[in-house]
Amino acid sequence: MDAALEKSAMRKIYLRLLPFAFVAYSLCYIDRINATFAGLTMRGDLGMSAAAYGFAVGTFYWGYFLFEVPSNLILEKFGARLWIARIMITWGVLAALTAASTGTTSFAIIRFLLGVAEAGFFPGMVLYFTYWFPAQHHARIVSGILAGFVVAVAGGAPISTALLSLDGMFNLRGWQIMYIAEGIPTVIVGVATLFIMIDKPEQAKFLTAEEKAWLITKLASERQAKEAVRRFGLWEGMFNPKVLLLALNYFGILTASLGMLFFIPQIIKSIGVSNNMTVGWLTMLPYICGGISLVVWGRISDRMRERRWNLLAACIVSTVGLVIAGVTMGSWWALVGMSIAAIGFYGSKGPFWAMPPMFLTGTAAAASLAWINSLGNLGGFFGPWYVGAMKDLTGSFAGGLLGLALLGFIAATVAAFFLHIPDATKDGRAIPAGSPAA
Repeated sequence: MDAALEKSAMRKIYLRLLPFAFVAYSLCYIDRINATFAGLTMRGDLGMSAAAYGFAVGTFYWGYFLFEVPSNLILEKFGARLWIARIMITWGVLAALTAASTGTTSFAIIRFLLGVAEAGFFPGMVLYFTYWFPAQHHARIVSGILAGFVVAVAGGAPISTALLSLDGMFNLRGWQIMYIAEGIPTVIVGVATLFIMIDKPEQAKFLTAEEKAWLITKLASERQAKEAVRRFGLWEGMFNPKVLLLALNYFGILTASLGMLFFIPQIIKSIGVSNNMTVGWLTMLPYICGGISLVVWGRISDRMRERRWNLLAACIVSTVGLVIAGVTMGSWWALVGMSIAAIGFYGSKGPFWAMPPMFLTGTAAAASLAWINSLGNLGGFFGPWYVGAMKDLTGSFAGGLLGLALLGFIAATVAAFFLHIPDATKDGRAIPAGSPAA
């Protein structure tokens, strides 16, 4: 009976919530990374060096860092529906206002404010889905949300470069048209959020009474199992050694990932591709590979009910890919290397984000998920700045990518030796803290 209830309830919840999360995250990443494509012409129009561009792009992550935890605590207290809608509407407005940039300083300020506006969106969605999905679904549901990232890059690449070609329309530069055109849909979906999202299963009219009862009981039993091992307070959770090690691992992966991401179009152009539209199409390749890895690796991790070694394997793959890209820079093998790196970067997401809910609940989970994400996302500042600085210093992207490979290796080392997190929810029972990891 429980198996039938689980199957019917999960099917309804997946169909109701996952498509919305997918679309919302797609728009989130389009508005965050469209500077990647704007940089093809914006740098020249505004007179920015590679290092200045990397610095300005990265200020987004300082805004993200400062407001991530407060944002998630507000969401946990007042509900996801209103707060996610607020996030999407304000970030859509600011994404469109990026068209008003007149130089490095104004671009950096708008990017910082965009980070403030978007802070809390991704960890808020991860937290939100812990209200709806039992632990055995966590890696695949996170992978499903993050698949929107692949759409943002793979689908957004040709769209963004096509919009760049509209240079002169309405007396605007192509990159200005791109920012405005890609910010407006986010505002529209933000308003729609008020009518689509439901805060808790208790309020779900699309579930039967039996399905709601099963889900509420299942989630409550998993929470009790985790709290039987240990219950963390807000500050205790944020500064727990496992939380800080997760943040260190995530910092390494995101520094490497975003350092590569924001320069992929320029790296492809340096190989000898002169047409911006062709650059856009080729930029899709690494992230198609990453998207497949994201979904498949998340499902594998859930089927195995194993997180740590899947995360380690993904970190190793990303490191190898960056080394290949670095040593073959200037040839098409660099694109192959970046595609391998993307497989590792995005294959790591499902196993990684399934780990914090293995031992955190309640307000501690809200704060710690945001804390991990905010510390990790500082890599979004350091990665692009470092790659840009190395390009200005050496005239090549090779040194930057090899430096990023070192960060991938550090992330792998943390996963291999320090991320031992027992799964208190496995088989519906608490697992003593000293027992082997699931």
